[in-house]
Amino acid sequence: MSDVIEKILFYMEYPFVRYALVAGILIALCSSLLGVTLVLKRFSFIGDGLSHVAFGAMAVATVFKLANDTLLIMPITVIAAVLLLRTGQNTKLKGDAAIAMLSVGALAIGYLVLNLFSTSANITGDVCSTLFGSTSILTLTVKEVWLCVIMSVVVIAFYCLFYNRIFAVTFDENFTKAIGKNVTVYNLMIAIITAVIIVLAMNLVGSLLISALIIFPALSAMRMIANFKGVVIASTIISVMCTLIGMIVSIVFSTPVGSTIVAADIVVFFLCCIIGRICGGNTA
Repeated sequence: MSDVIEKILFYMEYPFVRYALVAGILIALCSSLLGVTLVLKRFSFIGDGLSHVAFGAMAVATVFKLANDTLLIMPITVIAAVLLLRTGQNTKLKGDAAIAMLSVGALAIGYLVLNLFSTSANITGDVCSTLFGSTSILTLTVKEVWLCVIMSVVVIAFYCLFYNRIFAVTFDENFTKAIGKNVTVYNLMIAIITAVIIVLAMNLVGSLLISALIIFPALSAMRMIANFKGVVIASTIISVMCTLIGMIVSIVFSTPVGSTIVAADIVVFFLCCIIGRICGGNTA
């Protein structure tokens, strides 16, 4: 045990490890806040759709050798979120179908672009790193960390300022409309903020595992707690805790970062299910 602690303290001396932990905790915090709303609105898989769009945008940015690919990925993912929300309201094309089309289409195009216009000798390695977040979180620059901090502050400020509106839109859109509030605007804002979180989370868990970062903490909290505010707080604690544990385990034992974090989320989910049943919590 002492050897593990010494190893952790040794790695903490490196700036890139500290950057990774700061970015990881902030991303986990933001993901858990909106994750509860997305789960309750039955819109959990928006993470999959938008993450695959972000992967496609990343592929294009890589081909054009952009110095800061986030400048391209962020706007494209936000636009996709807006289109996804609009398309989901179309009676001829339901939300789940729109997400499926967007998810598969963007993933296929991104991989096709990377193969046709290869700029690296290790395409498979680059794709796997992007999809599963194996090492990218440990190569963050100071600018990327500051971008993560700024965007996280924006997300948290938005959630705190519009908490009552988010609560109303989550549970009863018709009532919210009845009291004169513009539901479409709030749904649009939630979609845009979700897109921002998706782009930030790509470096942490990769494109394929982002949904787990959004869904698992919320579902774990719901196993034990029945009120909205309690679920949000518990989800935030669980998300940050699992991310911190997952990243430390990954650094110490050289396991893939994204997969290790999700594995920690899965373990905590089952523990919460057991605790919820024993204590008679919310098991819905």
